[in-house]
Order: sequence, then structure tokens, then C-alpha cells
Amino acid sequence: MPYYEPSAKQWERDLMELRNRLLSAAGLIIFVTIVGIVGFLVIDPDAGLIRAFFMTAITLTTVGYGEEISIDTDGAYIFVAVLILIGMGSTLYFVSTGTAFLLEGQLGHVFRRRRMERDLAAMSGHFLVCGSGRSAFYAAAELAAVQRPVVLVVSDASAADELSSELPDVLVIVGDPTDDEVLRAAGIERAGGVIACSESDNENVVITLTARQLNPRTRVVSKLQDVDQEHKVRKVGANSVVSPQHIGGLRMASELIRPTVVTFLDTMLRDEDRNLRIEEAVIPPDSPLVGGAIRDIGLDDIPGVLLMAVRFPDGDWTYNPSRTDRIRAGETLIFLGSPDDARALRERVQRPDGPAPLGG
Repeated sequence: MPYYEPSAKQWERDLMELRNRLLSAAGLIIFVTIVGIVGFLVIDPDAGLIRAFFMTAITLTTVGYGEEISIDTDGAYIFVAVLILIGMGSTLYFVSTGTAFLLEGQLGHVFRRRRMERDLAAMSGHFLVCGSGRSAFYAAAELAAVQRPVVLVVSDASAADELSSELPDVLVIVGDPTDDEVLRAAGIERAGGVIACSESDNENVVITLTARQLNPRTRVVSKLQDVDQEHKVRKVGANSVVSPQHIGGLRMASELIRPTVVTFLDTMLRDEDRNLRIEEAVIPPDSPLVGGAIRDIGLDDIPGVLLMAVRFPDGDWTYNPSRTDRIRAGETLIFLGSPDDARALRERVQRPDGPAPLGG
């Protein structure tokens, strides 16, 4: 998928260039045609406008049906010869201009960019990943793998070319992720979440602050190299902070003391056939399940779901909950399942008119 560059409005520039070149070529042909008509009327004032136009047309196209206007003077011969040369040149310029845009794909790029702009305007509840490094790539790839709509915002075109080829199904935007207009073009006001994943801590702080100002309701996760600065990032609006060094240290320790568990989690994440993930579903206040028991969710109708834990609104947890436990608004269900299973469970707990059978 080609990338989109909102700050430069490339598709507008390309379309303007195409229009100007084609109009100039068409204008030259019209001008030569008018000159030819006038010239033939001067050669033979009695010829009339239609015959003069016909004579001009067959001269410019070199069809040569015959002389409708007598050419019997040196001046007439010179005029016709010059008209043929200029007419052929202007026609070739017009044809080559249109052909070049078609063969070079420029016209296709114009309409693809326009379509991408419409797709961005229609997106809602999607996730923005801001950054050009491998961390941003893995974050965007994971969101795409679990069928979440994602937009990747990178700062330079070379990174966009590379990431577009590696993530063909992810929409890539080129622009400064700290720029308000770039984030607005990515749909920040309608986004469900933002990942600030630049290689610079300072830039991640600015991305976090900008995203929070543009959308106070969205969830923001920020990458941070220096864990001592976590309080500053949270202060400017980050809901969560992730340190690659911290996560990497924990991973190495786990590899040492619980290698089978780590292998299980890696296999689960990399299994392209089942695509299992540990997911979550929040119980909204208007859910028809509020006040009922966990068994009322109908987990047996979604056999791919394994309910692992429940997080209560006050922050407490219960693991391997009983099917008789009551459901309260604001609780979060933690479960193992595929993206399709996760979507089915979320629809079930959020359906305003109550659970519906999922077997059909």
C-alpha cells in the first residue's frame, strides 16, 4: 500500500501538474487549429469556415483526403508546411503527456492518494503508532495481526517505503508525529489509542502531550528509554509507559528460570493458524449482563475462549473466576482467544438487547 503524506498534499500537487500539462498541450492544439482556419480563410476567402476547418484538420492529422482549398502560391505552400510541423509537434506533445502519466503510474498514484485520504476520514476507533523504528513496526504488526485498524505515522519517506512493503495492509502516513495537523490527518480526534514509539524520549513526550491535547479521551502508551522519567511522561498524559530495557531484562530472566512458559507464549503469538492472544473485554454500564452471573455470558457458545481472570473496577483481581460470580459494570474480562473469538465476546457483553446465539 502506498503511503500518504498529508503535510505535502502530494496527490493535489500531482493532480495540478497533470492538469496543467494536459491543458497546456490541449491549448496549443486549439491555438494551432485556429491559426490554420484563419490562414486558409486568408488563402481563399470564399472557402467558408467549415471547409477551412476541414482543411486544417486533414493538414494537422496528415490524413490527406485532397485539397478542399486550392494551394497555388509559394506563401500558401510555406503556410501549410509550417502548419503541418507545428501541428504534428503539438499533437505528439499532447499524446506523450497523457501516455507518460498512464505508463509511469502517476495518474494511478493521484487517485490512490485521494482514496487513502477518504479511507482516513472514514476511520474511527483506530490506533495510531507514531515512530519509524523497529519497535513501531512490531507494534503496528501486532495490531494488524489481531485485526485492529491501525495507522502508522512515520517521519520520513524512506522509512515509509520500507514499512509499506513490510506491512502492506497497514496505512502509512509520512509526517512529523509531533505536528497537530499530521495527527489530525491520521484521525487523532477519532482514535481509540495512540502509541508514542519514537527512538527519542523527548519526541515521545511531545507526541504524548500533543495526542492528549487533541483527544483527551484516547488511551496513550509511550515508549521510554529512561525509566526514571516515567513520572514526567505520565504527567503530560500517558496512560501507560513501556521501557524496552525493563521488558528485555524481565524477558531474559524468564528465559533463564521458566523457559517452557516463554516458549509457550512465543508459540502462541507466532501461530499464524490459530492466532491466539490474551485479550480483554470491558463490561459497559448498559450491558444486559450486568447483575447476572458469568455463566449468563454463554461462553460455551464461543468454544475458543478461555476465561482467565476478572479485574474489578476498584483494581482488585480474581483468577479463574467461578461461573456463578456476579457481573458488575466496569469489570474487565481477561481471556485467551483468537481475534474472531475476542470480537464475538465483546459483541456479546456490549449488545444492548442482550446476548444472541453465536452459532448461526
